[in-house]
Amino acid sequence: MSEIVLAIDIGSTKVCAIIAEIEDGKVQVLGHGISKSQGIKRGVITNIELATKSIKKALADAKRIAGCNINSAIVSISNAYAKSLNSTGVVNIPHKDISIKEINRVMQTALYNASVPNEYEVVHVLPYNFRVDDQDFIEDPFGMNASRMEVDVNIIMTQKSNLSNLKKAVRSAGIEIDGIVLSGYASAIATMDPDEKELGIAVVDIGGQTSNLVIHTGNSIRYNNFLGVGSNHITNDLSMALHTPLQIAENVKIRHGNLLESSNEIIELPIIGDEENRNGVSLEIVHSVIYARVEETLMILAKMLEKSALKEQISAGIILTGGMTKLKGIRELAQAIFTGMAVRIGYPKNVDGLFEELKDPAYSTAIGLLLYKAGYHTPYEINFQQEMLHSKSGHEDNLNDIKIANTVNEVSENKAMKQNTKFSSQENAENNDSDSPRSFSFEDLPDIKKEKGSTIKKLTNWAKQLF
Repeated sequence: MSEIVLAIDIGSTKVCAIIAEIEDGKVQVLGHGISKSQGIKRGVITNIELATKSIKKALADAKRIAGCNINSAIVSISNAYAKSLNSTGVVNIPHKDISIKEINRVMQTALYNASVPNEYEVVHVLPYNFRVDDQDFIEDPFGMNASRMEVDVNIIMTQKSNLSNLKKAVRSAGIEIDGIVLSGYASAIATMDPDEKELGIAVVDIGGQTSNLVIHTGNSIRYNNFLGVGSNHITNDLSMALHTPLQIAENVKIRHGNLLESSNEIIELPIIGDEENRNGVSLEIVHSVIYARVEETLMILAKMLEKSALKEQISAGIILTGGMTKLKGIRELAQAIFTGMAVRIGYPKNVDGLFEELKDPAYSTAIGLLLYKAGYHTPYEINFQQEMLHSKSGHEDNLNDIKIANTVNEVSENKAMKQNTKFSSQENAENNDSDSPRSFSFEDLPDIKKEKGSTIKKLTNWAKQLF
């Protein structure tokens, strides 16, 4: 069965909306729209009205090309205010066979055990290690026979205010949010190969104003970090060093940006505030300015990698993606800075119908959102809506009764419901003794008229009369 989906990547320099059709895990792109970002700085929404205009423009172009209307979307959220938290959950397996329900239960337990700060909201719960009866590093516990299961999870969370502003901007554009994915996670999905996942890989997404570092080892993301520096900072540096307008500096970066070699050629550039007069500038200065900023950025990211304490588990090396990777020679420079590690430029997976414009590292996050929706996420995951995502088709158990409140809002809502609902002690005892939790309904009460006519009732009356 096919499904029409909309993915919106809200970046610091551009907003990209893609409409695609997903059928049996295959993605077919139908249309896309790209607009310049407004009201967004370093991955954070600073003006909801302007951000909404940017989203509306990209969305209108995507709908026009695709020829269809859609009112819900999966949206990326910046790593800017995202944090990670590790937690562990343990459960007993009553029936000895591990099902999707048991895996969900142990992950929910790990989430419940975590100390999520009040000002943060959970976006992803990603398990990276399962233990079954003290046997460690189980790749997939599904279907195994066991009496006890443990899990180590990486909980990715973001500030509630940041999430709330994102929701307001998207809803103001007439779109409901159907899913939220960390931008670094989406970029990793779009660029990683199966072998790299297994060996361990670090994905560095360098965009216009931000850089994201995501480390994938085992079955899921183990580490994510954020740096508020991107290719726009090169433009600013060039503008100040060459005393030229920002747009001219951007053109110089695109045309003459080369990290491998410099030139003594002189180019004529207009001066800020006096564009009629021109100033001669050597390309050697341009090279020095660009090289200094890129080197500094990559060195900070390399230090982040060292601090993660996971460098030894990264055997497949580094994937560089994002708009800044279009600079000539950036792979060679990164290879020198990330010593002893292989480096490659990561292009998004070539899905069906992908426009040439989108076959660019700058659109890795947008393509990753579509692939996430198509099921290319971690084998087991709890998303921001507290829903269990998994890759086991045909095993759709009812998981609603396992959800455990993990946020302050949910806990307070549950308390209010308990205060408003007044069950008798006898009814509570009956509910607690039942095998599976269920809600109270007046339909559950016995029908007195039917009961009078039942065989059991007749036998009871006959016994009373006899004795």
